[in-house]
Amino acid sequence: MKRNTDVTAEPQTLLSGLVVGESPRWHEGRLWFANWGAQEISTVDLEGNSDVVASGPVPIGYCFDWLPDGSLLVTGHDRILRREADGSFVTHADLREFGIAWNEIVVDGRGRVYANNVGFRFGQEEFRPGGIVLVTPDGTARRVADNLAFANGMLVTPDNATLIVAESFAHSLTAFDIAPDGSLSNRRVWAPVGGDGICLDAEGAVWCSDVGGDQPVVMRVREGGEMLQRIAVEVACFACMLGGDAGKTLFLMAAEWRGIDRMGELFQARTGRILTVPVEVPHAGRP
Repeated sequence: MKRNTDVTAEPQTLLSGLVVGESPRWHEGRLWFANWGAQEISTVDLEGNSDVVASGPVPIGYCFDWLPDGSLLVTGHDRILRREADGSFVTHADLREFGIAWNEIVVDGRGRVYANNVGFRFGQEEFRPGGIVLVTPDGTARRVADNLAFANGMLVTPDNATLIVAESFAHSLTAFDIAPDGSLSNRRVWAPVGGDGICLDAEGAVWCSDVGGDQPVVMRVREGGEMLQRIAVEVACFACMLGGDAGKTLFLMAAEWRGIDRMGELFQARTGRILTVPVEVPHAGRP
């Protein structure tokens, strides 16, 4: 008999009125997130109190993470930006020679930065594969993976041994071994499931969000593809993150998805919401 993996708790709305919430990160007791389309990075606490912590005119609002010294990094169209003490943004790494449309970013426990790109202007150009670039603490950048089919959510395991990236167009969570110098090797399918934003829990399972399909779901999967839990959501979920006081709150970045041809409506409608669901297994912690 098939085991029922559905999470019965009803998702609760923590915050609404966003354009599209993305890149959620639990940091310093609050959820940080990018409000795509509004060119803002904001925070929200567990009571729903929200603040804008960074905004344009520089092209921010994509994905972000922090260096060990606390500096905020943000991916832009052709570079990684770093926020200075006065709130301004400067170029941390110019990535033009490696491509455009830089998307997700993750900093490992050694201060090395991994950034991926989708490889083309989504909604404007035909598909081209993207890749992953490594930026070392001395500022050197080099490509460490290529031929990714729309690289999306990305994480590094707490032991700094494995990088997992969601290849949305390949319907796959793809894993690499991380070498001592940060290089990636042993590319493999970690789980044959689709996903956008992803996060890791303390048992080594991955929560992955889903944008497409008639019934969007958020899935908790084990390496190999076994589905451990699933949460049905009314609209597309663009990313998910574990956090909260005990690390057992799953935050879902939800918004109506109307297709590539209607992306303009998505940015105008402000259907974006942050939903919360209690779960049993806490987050894995940062590398």
